[in-house]
Amino acid sequence: MTMVNIHETKTRLSALLVDVARGHSFVIARAGNPIARVVPFESDKTPARRVGFLKGGCRIPADFDDMGGSEIEALFGGAE
Repeated sequence: MTMVNIHETKTRLSALLVDVARGHSFVIARAGNPIARVVPFESDKTPARRVGFLKGGCRIPADFDDMGGSEIEALFGGAE
């Protein structure tokens, strides 16, 4: 792990952060004594849902919207 003093950190911050984004980490030191570690950020966000990943994996009947229509209608008092 790279150790960088405070002055060098201020001078090279952009370049150091590019390395961090690539997965590297570094330690910031004052007078040779480590005071902080900079590590890549790990997101705790759940991965995005994949739309359509089951396409072709199941078959929906053509009369899907009408299935059980008479029974449902009877339950709601439409047919007596």
